[in-house]
Amino acid sequence: MKSIKTISYLFAATLLVSGLSSCDKADYPNRFRPTEGKPTVHSIRYANTDTQIEQAFMEEVVCLLGENLKSIHDIWFNDQQAILNTSFITDNTLLVQVPKTMPTVETDKIYLVTAAKDTLTYDFRVLPPVPRIKEMSFEYAADGDEVTIYGNYFYQKPGSDLVVEFPNATCDRIPDSDITLTSIKVKVPAGAQPGRVKITTASGTSASEFMFRDTRGILFDFDGTNGLYTSNKGWHPAALVDGGVSGQCLKLDGSAEKFTCDGGDWHDGPCHFEYWAGNWQDPETYGTWDGRRLIDIVDFTNFAQMVLKFEVKINPEDEWKGCPMQIIFSGVQHVSNGNAGVKDIYGVTLPGCNNTYFNDKSISLPRYMWRPWAATGSYHTNGEWVTISAPISDFIYFMDGSVAAGNLTPDCFSNLEFFFAGGTSSEGEPSNPVLYIDNIRAVPAR
Repeated sequence: MKSIKTISYLFAATLLVSGLSSCDKADYPNRFRPTEGKPTVHSIRYANTDTQIEQAFMEEVVCLLGENLKSIHDIWFNDQQAILNTSFITDNTLLVQVPKTMPTVETDKIYLVTAAKDTLTYDFRVLPPVPRIKEMSFEYAADGDEVTIYGNYFYQKPGSDLVVEFPNATCDRIPDSDITLTSIKVKVPAGAQPGRVKITTASGTSASEFMFRDTRGILFDFDGTNGLYTSNKGWHPAALVDGGVSGQCLKLDGSAEKFTCDGGDWHDGPCHFEYWAGNWQDPETYGTWDGRRLIDIVDFTNFAQMVLKFEVKINPEDEWKGCPMQIIFSGVQHVSNGNAGVKDIYGVTLPGCNNTYFNDKSISLPRYMWRPWAATGSYHTNGEWVTISAPISDFIYFMDGSVAAGNLTPDCFSNLEFFFAGGTSSEGEPSNPVLYIDNIRAVPAR
């Protein structure tokens, strides 16, 4: 039976090839045949409407209306070539998608090239999509500070300036030299208020995904006014120092440590921040201020669509060259600030203080591995405050840098730790970094 099937398959394949060859030779009346001469374009409209247009966004499909359009061999929008599909070309219509790549030279023309290399032009403007605003270098900048906004499709043309608006205040005209397709340098205007930043170009207006001077989801501001950690909540009290974004900040001091960067690092003491919910009570109530569970302050129900943000400052002389920072959330079922065996007011038996839960393979609690030095070999912020974003969807690693076997659930967000440890056996170069951290917050990603 095997040999019969094999012969059948071979016979079928031979017939298929023969059939294709015959089809290639057949003279079908509807087969596309390019024409000679030059094309004429009377107008352009959108592919799905009868509205005539003189401009379109990148990647939009447009329809050219005219005569002898089958003579078109190539079509260019500015200096970007579009892809022609002969299935969508007739003598009087031609459907084509505007190229998705920004032109190097903008002429605001379409170039229609025939097989004989004759070229005709048609006035038509290609617009980038509306601006896409992704992030800001420092979200808590003061009025007058210079910041960089990152995203895509930032541009301005003569007579059509790019405009950046902060809530309650608009930036002065931005020089062309401060604008690239993916970044804008601006000074925060006087009177700017918290909220979303807006950018307007000739393509339209869009708002930022982030919130400028975000007041939502503050977990730790280290000032005792809008966040926790007014006193030590773990085994290793991290220093609080002046000079933060707006008051005190956290100092993670690795200057006296020996970062081996061999995968065996585990640094406690002055470069370890730990917040364990609880106040050594029996039963544990978590208090009314410091010592509360983080889930009592921020709703982590949809944690996969959230991002942990904070500001960091590193001086050049304290640059960071290796050993990842592990950022780990945990629940009171993993660790708590108090005696083991005590129950809380929700009926949970607490494990008490311990330094084993985050290295316990049976739990394999997922965490974020922050390695900002990996791309360039070293990292510092030139002594300036910058905003860091760690999507909670990226909290997927275990202590040794492998993918964690455990899963996060909403009840895993009562505690938070930052510490330098673990990773793989090759994690950069030895260094003694000193990091200043402020305004730790958990907010929606969008």
